[in-house]
Amino acid sequence: MLTDFWPLFGLRINTPRLELRLASDDELADLAQVAADGVHEADRMPFLTPWTDGTPAERARSVLQWQWRQRAEWLPGDWSLPFTVFHEGRPLGVQEISAQDFAVRREVLTGSWLGLRHQGRGFGTEMRAAALELAFVGLASEECVSAAFEDSHASLEVSRRLGYRDDGVSRRTRRDRVVVEHRLRLTHERWSAHRRTAASITGLEPCLPMFGIGTPER
Repeated sequence: MLTDFWPLFGLRINTPRLELRLASDDELADLAQVAADGVHEADRMPFLTPWTDGTPAERARSVLQWQWRQRAEWLPGDWSLPFTVFHEGRPLGVQEISAQDFAVRREVLTGSWLGLRHQGRGFGTEMRAAALELAFVGLASEECVSAAFEDSHASLEVSRRLGYRDDGVSRRTRRDRVVVEHRLRLTHERWSAHRRTAASITGLEPCLPMFGIGTPER
């Protein structure tokens, strides 16, 4: 079976409403359609890379290429896990968790997107909470970082609701203009104090060598 060689396909995180897992190629087609249908309003750009500026077909292809690239370029010391987020069996968007030199640094970075029609229903908070469960419980991370532009109010609110604290700013270029990006950081202690969403993780143990670690001790 494919999971014998790529055990990440057996990794699952479940919350009361959502399931996070790697999608099959057929399911990736459905995910690509979610992106094609829109991720944000045309007058906004919550991402540094303007991958949503193209045609619907271009957006769909970029999602497929990005998903395949993360698998192809995976290394134990430099990895990116792009979970597809499912609700009632249908994809809503992506919750990514990534790291470099994780075995030494014990720090992960998260990023995400949701289809426009699925926003405003609390899914963003729930899927981030699921990723944090994997980070802090499954992988024994020490800290988790995130970032959002100053006008990405929903993303910043999710981070603060989950206990992140401000960790400085960066000046970035977006659509040929300077925009301020806020960095946020969450420690294990702060996460424990703000942990509200129940989540379960299955299929993790065979994946641990792919993250560059053995069985975590907490």
